[in-house]
Amino acid sequence: MSMFLHEQLYRSHTAMTKLKAYPVTLCGAGALGANLAENLARAGFGKLKVIDRDRIEERNLSTQPYYRSDVGAFKAKILANQLYRAIGTKVEAETQELTADNAAKLLKNSQLIVDVFDNSPSRQVLKDYAERSGVPCLHVGLSADYAEVIWNSVYRVPSDANDDVCDYPLARNLVLLAVAVASEEMISFIATGEQRHFTITLKDLAVRSLIF
Repeated sequence: MSMFLHEQLYRSHTAMTKLKAYPVTLCGAGALGANLAENLARAGFGKLKVIDRDRIEERNLSTQPYYRSDVGAFKAKILANQLYRAIGTKVEAETQELTADNAAKLLKNSQLIVDVFDNSPSRQVLKDYAERSGVPCLHVGLSADYAEVIWNSVYRVPSDANDDVCDYPLARNLVLLAVAVASEEMISFIATGEQRHFTITLKDLAVRSLIF
């Protein structure tokens, strides 16, 4: 029996075969990135790469799929180990900081880039790289009650004035809603090539399509 039986029954064997072979790079392994990586792997994605230089801290444990015993270790490495142990998916883990100088090297062979960084300078690097290279890039971000899933063509990097990576309000349920919407949009894009944009708000549990 296939490990991905239920997903395959829902999406078709053809779709699952395509997802398994589609190279995706996730830039960030925090609340959004780590949960998204797990979601994609369990949905049948088989060629995942995760880039994140950060180490796990205790305050990460409520919103990120790590354990107390993981505190102090690299997020990307632990995430790769967990997903291999859970379902046998080999995730490539990169613990370097992604910069304008090494972006081309770290993102080489990616057919789809997902920006789930938590700071504006890194998001700007990805936006610029995607524009130069033509590689599709999906930006997923959140703030307080709001989250967004927006493709690079219309994405605007937010001001770095509120880039405080140590202290900000964050609800786990908003993270999971954003991850679900982003995952489904990625699958839809791979199947159809269409790029759709969404906003998510937690207090009214609303997912809205954005038309530009």
